[in-house]
Amino acid sequence: MVASYVVVLFLLIELLISGAEALSMDYYMMSCPFMDQIVRNTVNQALRQDPTLAAGLLRLHFHDCFVQGCDASVLIDSTEDNTAEKDSPANLSLRGYEVIDTAKKSIEDQCPGVVSCADIVAVAARDTVFWAGGPFYEISKGRKDGRRSKIEDTVNLPAPTLNSTALIKVFGQHGFDARELVALSGAHTLGVARCASFKNRLSNFDSANDVDPTLDSSFSRTLSRACSAGDDTQVPFDRTRNSFDTGYFNALQRGMGLLSSDQTLFTDPRTWPVVSGYAANEAMFFLDFQQAVIKMGLLDVKEGSQGEVRLHCRRVN
Repeated sequence: MVASYVVVLFLLIELLISGAEALSMDYYMMSCPFMDQIVRNTVNQALRQDPTLAAGLLRLHFHDCFVQGCDASVLIDSTEDNTAEKDSPANLSLRGYEVIDTAKKSIEDQCPGVVSCADIVAVAARDTVFWAGGPFYEISKGRKDGRRSKIEDTVNLPAPTLNSTALIKVFGQHGFDARELVALSGAHTLGVARCASFKNRLSNFDSANDVDPTLDSSFSRTLSRACSAGDDTQVPFDRTRNSFDTGYFNALQRGMGLLSSDQTLFTDPRTWPVVSGYAANEAMFFLDFQQAVIKMGLLDVKEGSQGEVRLHCRRVN
């Protein structure tokens, strides 16, 4: 009897300990109650000054979660003996690091050593989507920051040249289905792509076509003129680069997706009906996006001793 009581007591204690470390909506309610407000104010101020940062802040969250999970590893600076994720060619276009730094400093002033950089990145992305006109969604908090950031890990990021089959496979490895793939790709409603990411579509495309046949011919000529200025020339994904809307899906329907990995979604029977559905129904896109991005924010999160709370987001403690 006593032995059984001890076992039950031990299990209860273990449950309480694990519960204290588990992610929750009100994780910082007692330890840092103004965390959300500080991040929101920082993000809003930054976006008022430079609306183009919206795409950068949202992309930070994506590129963080798809490599080693949502652990702020993308924020870590390289050192003499380690090249970090942020210096990968796939991450050189990321922006918004200084916004995360500002939010972290303000939070540290009020709640030192409590709030992780990983949570700040996730909340900043959420507030960015809402600021740009997208849906507001609640997210769980309690992620810990990772201690590893290596350039070779970024091989897990989807390349802009992938076709739909490869994309479905890559996203499937993270637990997403084809519909969720399209919803998350809708984040390209914000921001720009550099010509280097899609110039392969404009000439010498393959043995049968000089230009990618899925690309609208008039649009391809417009892109060729723009990209004559160089590989770093930036072209918006859609006509409303700073607004979170369905413009991206409308562009795909017209053959005006910038990246191969964008336009391919409108050529595959597993994904094109979803594209068309989102283009016609913004509410459907918003609902599916918020569900998918919440799910993404839980990828391989580190809890408890699996990670740490960095004092400075750009380096491990």
